[in-house]
Amino acid sequence: MLAWGWMPRALAIALVLLAASRASANPYETFIDIDDEADLQDLLSAQDITQDTFDELLDLLERGTDLDDADRNELYALPNLTYEDVDRILAYRDTQKGHIRDPADLVAAGAITQEKLLGISAFLITRPAGQSPLAARGWLRGETRYTLRDKLAPPIALRGRLTAMRHLTAGFAGLTDRFDIGDPIYDPNRNALVATRPGYNPILPKVFVKWEDSDMTLIGGSYRAGFAQRLVFDNSRGYTPNGLTLDDQIYYAADLSTDCRETAGETGVSPCTGAAGTRYQTPDFVYRDGLFGVAAGLKRVELPTGWMQAYLWASASRRSIYQYELYDRAKCSDPHNDKDPSCAAPPVYVQPDGDILTPTNTYSFQTLPDVFQERLVGGEVAYYADRRDSVGLTAYGATEKPLTTGLDLDFQEWSRYPTGRSFGAAGANFSYGKGWLDIFGEAALSFDKQPDGPQAKGGGGPAGILRITATGHKEELEAVFRYYSTEYKNPYARPISQPDEFDGARARDEAGARLRYIRQAKGFTIRALLDLWVPPSTFDHATSPAGHTTPKLDTYVRADARTTDELRFGLWIRYQDKDLEQGGHDQCFEQPLETTLTGAPVPCSGRQLTTIVRAHYMPDHTFEGTLMLEHQLLDDASLSKTAFRQDIAAWAIALWKPTPGLRVRGRVRYLDEAIEDDGYLETSLSALADVGITVRERDLLRIRVDTKFWLDQRASTMTRVPNPELTLWLSYEAHL
Repeated sequence: MLAWGWMPRALAIALVLLAASRASANPYETFIDIDDEADLQDLLSAQDITQDTFDELLDLLERGTDLDDADRNELYALPNLTYEDVDRILAYRDTQKGHIRDPADLVAAGAITQEKLLGISAFLITRPAGQSPLAARGWLRGETRYTLRDKLAPPIALRGRLTAMRHLTAGFAGLTDRFDIGDPIYDPNRNALVATRPGYNPILPKVFVKWEDSDMTLIGGSYRAGFAQRLVFDNSRGYTPNGLTLDDQIYYAADLSTDCRETAGETGVSPCTGAAGTRYQTPDFVYRDGLFGVAAGLKRVELPTGWMQAYLWASASRRSIYQYELYDRAKCSDPHNDKDPSCAAPPVYVQPDGDILTPTNTYSFQTLPDVFQERLVGGEVAYYADRRDSVGLTAYGATEKPLTTGLDLDFQEWSRYPTGRSFGAAGANFSYGKGWLDIFGEAALSFDKQPDGPQAKGGGGPAGILRITATGHKEELEAVFRYYSTEYKNPYARPISQPDEFDGARARDEAGARLRYIRQAKGFTIRALLDLWVPPSTFDHATSPAGHTTPKLDTYVRADARTTDELRFGLWIRYQDKDLEQGGHDQCFEQPLETTLTGAPVPCSGRQLTTIVRAHYMPDHTFEGTLMLEHQLLDDASLSKTAFRQDIAAWAIALWKPTPGLRVRGRVRYLDEAIEDDGYLETSLSALADVGITVRERDLLRIRVDTKFWLDQRASTMTRVPNPELTLWLSYEAHL
């Protein structure tokens, strides 16, 4: 059993790491060396990177980085680079009057190594040899997927982007919507919401026009913004954002989705009983709600000493909400009252064909489109004495206006958005750098109209973060100290934090310290993390769901060794504990098992130990293969109160590039959750084959086949359709 007696040892380890090293780099979990999104998918599947890192790198890959215009923050967001590398790139660019003719010149000038240049090359905006910087260039990408036994026409996604005069960019992202229900409207006969059934409809959620040069940014349409340590405002997905970025990203889920999402309602019979409830289909392509409006920024206003930057942005975007995140303020005075049935989410009925009074079903587990319009304004101003020393202010305010009448809709207390429909935040930030040391900090105060709850008061609260980085020879270290109060509920805060949430917000109810360390030598690399934090809400034992303070731990050590030029081995050990004061196996790690007297789930307090061994073989530049085995021990009282649950997984990944115009990829995974009980959780075998072919000079055709066999003995698996799954993918990208 781990308890507070372990705390001094954790702090001692932290102090030793701080004293032993001077370092820091953008702390991705592994060295990133990719060519396209498929390579990123391999890293995510093999757990080389987390979902957060995948999202950041995918956005960075799609957006691209211009070495001529990127500032220090943008360059540091590139993988594998330290602040020392970034400062050398900027110094070299200064000697070239702001223009880097060829990225390879950075290696010749000694700014970065050849290995690091290859690692960032996929993220750079490049032009064909001999093409003028002012020449128009762009691309258009279409993709679709289909699973055998689908009953609907396949989903389609289409994206395009065009750049002209070097600084002007326009783009769009469109897709087909097959599973989203219609906009909910008020039905006075039922005193509830009704919505039409899903249909096959084209939508255009992302479109933008952007002008950006070294002095200013102007953007209209869909965009993102982020600043400082992401504590006040950020929806950019970047690690060190500083400004405005375009937004045309489309995502997909590899797993199939359920075909039927309705309950009995007024008919007394659920249409999802029997075979209809066990049928799965190809999901739609999806997009993430962002900002939609206009924004402008002055990136560099020269002063006698240093310069200033200033940004303003305004957005009027529609918000889709998970149906259970809503409640009717006219019926419920306090959404924290879980026992009051009037505080439950209002039902959403299927709109009948013909007579509106015809008995009908209700929807379940649906995202309701266009429920609110979010009106948001924000601003940022900062003074830079030089590239490393700055102070700044950031603030924004937002209101959520319901788009439906008849019901006074608001957000449940556990929603990402604060109850009260008005919120915002303001804060100050600074940066300081000298030699090998960089220090960044931000303090903020949120405000909202949320009522007081049993564990947190409404109205907003304070938060702060301090990030210290240092760069040494072949080793790096980052230290992060953070405090996010229980009252700090800011849906646009995305600072460094753990994924646990408090009432829907991740950067909330968290006080802790994190160290991330990397050491690179000729034959090996070591990466380590130590994160120790406590939820401030548990300081009051009378209101804490656990009844005591719950210090938490997340730590790992990862070692990779190159035994020969062709062969590398890796070992990764990760330990997570959601409550260092509580031990034993009669608890959960993944899903809550108990509820409080008010019906709220009791947070899991269990432990998990993950061990991964990895072998990577690359005999030449045309082939590389990876084998990996994973074993997990975790608490799961549903299975055993006397022993850990055991999960195992195995991966085989291969990439073959026989010619510059052909890439063939294969991946196989076996997963067995809870090997002790074949009828409890998932056992599956999945595989994919992906072929990329260069057509014409720069166009890319991709054909992919996915299959998955469900092997466990659960009742849901026995009736699942289809099983096995076979999904076909087709993508074509044309370049101008």
